[in-house]
Amino acid sequence: MDNKKPYSPEELKARLTPLQYRVTQENGTEPPFQNEFWDHDEEGLYVDIVSGEPLFTSMDKFDSGCGWPSFTKPVEPDRIVEKLDTSHGMIRTEVRSKDGDSHLGHVFDDGPGPNGLRYCINSAALRFIPKDELVKEGYGEYLPLFEK
Repeated sequence: MDNKKPYSPEELKARLTPLQYRVTQENGTEPPFQNEFWDHDEEGLYVDIVSGEPLFTSMDKFDSGCGWPSFTKPVEPDRIVEKLDTSHGMIRTEVRSKDGDSHLGHVFDDGPGPNGLRYCINSAALRFIPKDELVKEGYGEYLPLFEK
């Protein structure tokens, strides 16, 4: 895999808010408990704000108490790239979107569920598609995930 981003910095700066750009392109982090989706509970799909690729569903979202949206698993694991992150004097696993190469957040092994994972994701890296708009927005193939 080469390190060429799919979009130029100029394109992204014109399309994203300064916070979205800082988080996705400069590996930034938004404040906990002061972001759009940390306590969001509507049914739907969370996609990469840069590329639109589907990342997580509300079905796998849980309140971890950390102040950022947390998920037990990605909707399609091959859309997530994991990288070693040794910044800030810590050893963590960064998660990025495969197609957009957006910094999303980190994954930790202290979550619930069968895999015990907690994907701690910046809201600024996400766009939310409500369940009733999936077809209109071109994500109709994910609608069956919400059938009970």
